[in-house]
Amino acid sequence: MLNFGIKDIVDILLVATLLYYVYRLMKRSGSLSLFFGVLFFTVVWVVASEILNMRLTGTILDKFMSIGLIILVILFQDQIKRFLIDLGSHRKWYRLRRLFRHGSSHEDDARHHASIMSVVYACMTMSKSKTGALIVFQRKMPLTDYEKTGDIIDADINTRLIENIFFKNSPLHDGAMIIADERIKSVGCILPVSHDMNIPKSLGLRHRAALGMSQVTDAVCVIVSEETGNISVAKDGEFSIKVSALDLEHILSEVTNLAE
Repeated sequence: MLNFGIKDIVDILLVATLLYYVYRLMKRSGSLSLFFGVLFFTVVWVVASEILNMRLTGTILDKFMSIGLIILVILFQDQIKRFLIDLGSHRKWYRLRRLFRHGSSHEDDARHHASIMSVVYACMTMSKSKTGALIVFQRKMPLTDYEKTGDIIDADINTRLIENIFFKNSPLHDGAMIIADERIKSVGCILPVSHDMNIPKSLGLRHRAALGMSQVTDAVCVIVSEETGNISVAKDGEFSIKVSALDLEHILSEVTNLAE
């Protein structure tokens, strides 16, 4: 007779939670097929070695598992880093910190809102003139490596500055702008391009770069289409197409709050 107690329930819940986080991470990065492949291989390994006690098969699969884990860590080091950051970056921790904050919280909120509106106004103006733009907002995961691919300017967030940088004749308009800590850190940056086959063919390279960035990091990317003038947002490996000014303000407000 099996002895099934509270410890076993906790064990199952922990494994289920871990699988859920890994599944969500793989879905964002467009690697769901790999996730199901690894899951199937793990199930076969457990059944063969632990349940059926198949020594030869179990030994061979043990060797594959030990080598495979090292390969997976190397291939998905960015995703693993993001997974660990996600565990400690939930909204509840932010709310807990807010309970112990003192001082000029209202002034901070006003400054945050002013920065957000500067970006929103710039995006709306560029949308009307069909000026292509790609703006990346850092959240919890540092984007230092991507900042170094462009020109570091470390400037205040300003509507006119954003518009001038993405002006068609500007030498810096062709890359991405990275905003972190309420500062324009770098412009003309190179981002990882997503190879997701489900991206509509009507979306160009800016959209693929934005989606790729949102898959390997927790950043939020705002895209202004040069062809249609539509504003889109890439977040957590998913697109929001034809975003309105009000929706963009709401999304960026959430990003700013979670990035504190």
